[in-house]
Amino acid sequence: MAKNKEVTVEEKLRALYDLQLIDSRIDEIKSVRGELPLEIEDLEDEIVGLNKRLSNLNDDVTGLKNDISAKKIVIEEANSLMKKYAEQQKNVRNNREFNSLSKEVEYQELEIQLAEKRINEFKAKIEQKSEVIAATKEIIKKQEDLLKHKSAELNDIMEETVKEETLLSDKSKEYGKLIDDHLLKAYDRIRSSVKNGLAVVSIQRGASGGSFFTIPPQKQVEIASRKKIITDEYSGRILVDGALAEEEKEKIDNLLK
Repeated sequence: MAKNKEVTVEEKLRALYDLQLIDSRIDEIKSVRGELPLEIEDLEDEIVGLNKRLSNLNDDVTGLKNDISAKKIVIEEANSLMKKYAEQQKNVRNNREFNSLSKEVEYQELEIQLAEKRINEFKAKIEQKSEVIAATKEIIKKQEDLLKHKSAELNDIMEETVKEETLLSDKSKEYGKLIDDHLLKAYDRIRSSVKNGLAVVSIQRGASGGSFFTIPPQKQVEIASRKKIITDEYSGRILVDGALAEEEKEKIDNLLK
């Protein structure tokens, strides 16, 4: 029904209570899912972070291996120079030239020792990072298995409820069109401010639903007349009479069947 058509207070009350029944059912469905969607999102983010860490670790190992290769080249060049200087020493003309070449050999020996030391350091770092890589891979595998399990669990729940939730969502919009904008905003405001999301409640044994405060008989008569929107002065919830609530509950139950 379009909003520009005249809607009676009773129709608004029925639409409000229908909307409440529908939204409460959607709340129940979301409750069944629990924290699964958030847990799945957190796991996905964690796995992305772990894979990024793994990629950085692998890049570090590749860099260290390149460093080792560079140092091996230094050692090869130093050995080559040492052989060259050793050959030159055989043809020196004086002690000064011999000593000069000896110093060059010693320098290359030091270069080799330093390169070998660096290689050992790089190998130790590779070993450490390899251990972290293995541990990270284990964590990723564990979290991926957990993600797979939770995703399957959520999919099972979604398969069971997706049709109902789609129907509920469509009906929520349909009944919302029967309600004035300011009344709909009030409904949403009340729903967001109460713990159980109940913005519209019926009179139960002389008291408003969700409250232990008794409704005066005169006000109960006014509520039952369905001539105006009445709220509970204690909780702020919109009140409907028990008969209307039973009728709408039966209607919504039949709709969902």
